[in-house]
Amino acid sequence: MPVGKRIYLKREMPDPEIMEQFKTIPASNTADVMSRNCAMNPRIKLVSSPKAQMMVGPAYTVKCRAGDNLTLHAALNFCSEGDVLVVSNEEDDTRSLMGEVMMAYLRYTKKVAGIILDGPIRDIDEIGNWDFPVYCTGTTPGGPYKEGPGEVNVPISCGGISVNPGDIILADPDGIICIPRKDAAVILEDAKKFQAADEKKLEAAKNGTANRAWVEKSLEEKGYEIIDDVYRP
Repeated sequence: MPVGKRIYLKREMPDPEIMEQFKTIPASNTADVMSRNCAMNPRIKLVSSPKAQMMVGPAYTVKCRAGDNLTLHAALNFCSEGDVLVVSNEEDDTRSLMGEVMMAYLRYTKKVAGIILDGPIRDIDEIGNWDFPVYCTGTTPGGPYKEGPGEVNVPISCGGISVNPGDIILADPDGIICIPRKDAAVILEDAKKFQAADEKKLEAAKNGTANRAWVEKSLEEKGYEIIDDVYRP
C-alpha cells in the first residue's frame, strides 16, 4: 500500500439529524462543553461572506504536502454535496492552495458546505464576496505545486486540532471546532443545556441581576490579594 499516496473513497459518517441540530448552537457553547480543547487555531479565519452564520458538515479530510495541491484536486473529484473539506498543509503559508476556479467548482458543481484550509488562498477580491464559507490563513498570489504526495480521508491535523474523516465540523464567525463523530450525541445534549444556561446569564448581564460572587471566591481560593491602595514602586 502506497502510504502517503492514498485516496479513501469511503468514510464512517455522522448521524445527519444530530449534525443538523448543531446549526442552532454557537460554536463557542459547543466548545465549552468539550473542555475548550477543540477549536482550531485562529490563524484560520473566515474570509468570505456567507449569509448563514453557521457551517456544519462531515469532515472530508485532505492531507497535502506543504504548498502542493495535487491531492486537493483529487478531493475535488471525489467529495460530495454537503461535505466540509478540511485541508492540512504542514502549516505552510508561502503558497496559495487554491483560487477562484477551484473554489467555484466546489461551490457550484460539487455544492459542498464549505472549506477549511490550513494555508492561504488567492483571488480574494472575488471569493471574499461569496455566499460560501471559506476559512483559510490568508492570501498570497504565489501558486502551488502539483506533485504530491498526499492523502484523502485519513486522520489529519488542521489548525492544531486532530480531525478524522466523518467528524462533524462546526464553524461560525468566531472560528472552527471539530466534534468527534462517536461523541456527537452526548456533546449535542450537553451543548443544548449549556446554551440554555448561557442565555439566562446573558439576560442577567443585561438586566443587572448577574451574580458575580464566584469571582471573589475564586480569587481568594487562588491566593490573590486585593489591596485598597495605589501601587508604589
